[in-house]
Amino acid sequence: MMRHSLVKIVFVVLCFALPVRPQTNLVEVNSRKAAPDFTLADSKGATIKLSDYRGRVVLLDFWATWCEGCKVEIPWYMEFQKKYKESGLSVVGVSVDDDGWKSVKPFIEAKQVNYPVVIGNWDLAGRFGSTSLPVTLLIDRNGKIADSHVGMVDKDAFDREIQVLLKESAAKEPAK
Repeated sequence: MMRHSLVKIVFVVLCFALPVRPQTNLVEVNSRKAAPDFTLADSKGATIKLSDYRGRVVLLDFWATWCEGCKVEIPWYMEFQKKYKESGLSVVGVSVDDDGWKSVKPFIEAKQVNYPVVIGNWDLAGRFGSTSLPVTLLIDRNGKIADSHVGMVDKDAFDREIQVLLKESAAKEPAK
């Protein structure tokens, strides 16, 4: 009887002591598809080319100033940018506002957005499978889509996915 109780206690202790692998909704590495490339100018006129971010994990956010869910997520993405930039994360926002910089520039200045924002359109969003907002993608270090989330993300779950992707290595380029 005493031995049985001891086994139960050890089991319970091990359940709390063993590390738990965080659950993620990431696409398996071998099943990921390449993210479509684009080249657009940010609010300062600098060229943002998605393929230039190879080697980094990219959080790509399609949003608009009129999208309420987007307004909730943007501070989270600013937090992720600050927290993980040095570890290899880059956040890029793509606004689909019809009036372009007229609405977007005052918005990003007021919110002090700390990552590049470009003006896109629904055709570009559609290339990433987006037909509504918000849509946020996580792109791995090899430029492949590891997650695509329609609607507001679960901040903590997305944080865990970012951490997993940051630990993945970029594939080595073949020798030339």
